[in-house]
Amino acid sequence: MTRKSILTLALAGALFAPGLARAHCDTLDGPVVGAARAALERGDLNPVLAWIQPAHEAEIRDAFAKARAARKAGKDARAVADTWFFETVVRLHRAGEGAPYTGLKPAGEALDPAVAAVDRAVAGGDPAAVEALLVDAVRGGVRERFARLAAERPPGADVAAGRRWVAAYVPLVHWAEAVHAAARGGGDAHGAAEAAGGAAPVGAVEGHGARDAAAEPRGH
Repeated sequence: MTRKSILTLALAGALFAPGLARAHCDTLDGPVVGAARAALERGDLNPVLAWIQPAHEAEIRDAFAKARAARKAGKDARAVADTWFFETVVRLHRAGEGAPYTGLKPAGEALDPAVAAVDRAVAGGDPAAVEALLVDAVRGGVRERFARLAAERPPGADVAAGRRWVAAYVPLVHWAEAVHAAARGGGDAHGAAEAAGGAAPVGAVEGHGARDAAAEPRGH
């Protein structure tokens, strides 16, 4: 992978903000439940442990043993035990990220384009599609924010106009700062990587929204 590819992939952490879309780690067809399902079938817990922090390993091992034992009681018991184990694995995986557990989500839900692109890239061993998606998002994000700034007049005699300029300038600076920080190794896993595809919406990664930018232009 080229240096450009590595930096581009790192931008995901700044482009994609929590709340705009949800990761697929809590869906029934996501990778976490997939690992849990395979573990129950094969009796091998190690792939599941990769998704769990060491502090939660004892709880997962206990849940795994109980679920495997309960599955022997029949078809209905097997279904209940499987679902309970999936819920436990996802809950602890989310806890390890500092994220809330809101229940298992059904299979087949639409994925964020970036998440889907990453999964395809991992399966195919080629990050080109992910890189193209993120390059487009960066380009679109810069142009959208800069166009908004260019449409305003810098601070001068007209205070109202100056405030509109500041309200466009501050989000651009904060967004660019976040993207740059992610490219240097900033952003985390789900906390900053859940987002909408294409150009990141204005406000997705701003330190301040447009409404409070004029009132509180921190550091600018």
